[in-house]
Amino acid sequence: MSPETIAQMIQAGLPGAQVEVFGDDGVHFEALIVHEAFAGKLPLARHRMVYATLGDKMGGEIHALALKTLTPAEAGRA
Repeated sequence: MSPETIAQMIQAGLPGAQVEVFGDDGVHFEALIVHEAFAGKLPLARHRMVYATLGDKMGGEIHALALKTLTPAEAGRA
C-alpha cells in the first residue's frame, strides 16, 4: 500500500483533514493529520477516528502506523 493511498483513505473518512503520510517499505507508515474534529478529544480517541477511516487495512496491509494528530490551532495552522 502506498502512502498516497493511505492519505486518500484518511481524507475520505475525515473530510477537510490535512494529511501527510510517509513510509517507504509499504507496510510501516507515519502520518501527520490536522483536523478540527480532534478538538477536545484525547489522543486515543483521535487515533481511533483515524483507524476507523482505514478499516480492515490496519493490521493487514498496514502493519504499523505511527500517528501525530493535531487540531489546526495545535499545528499553528488556525
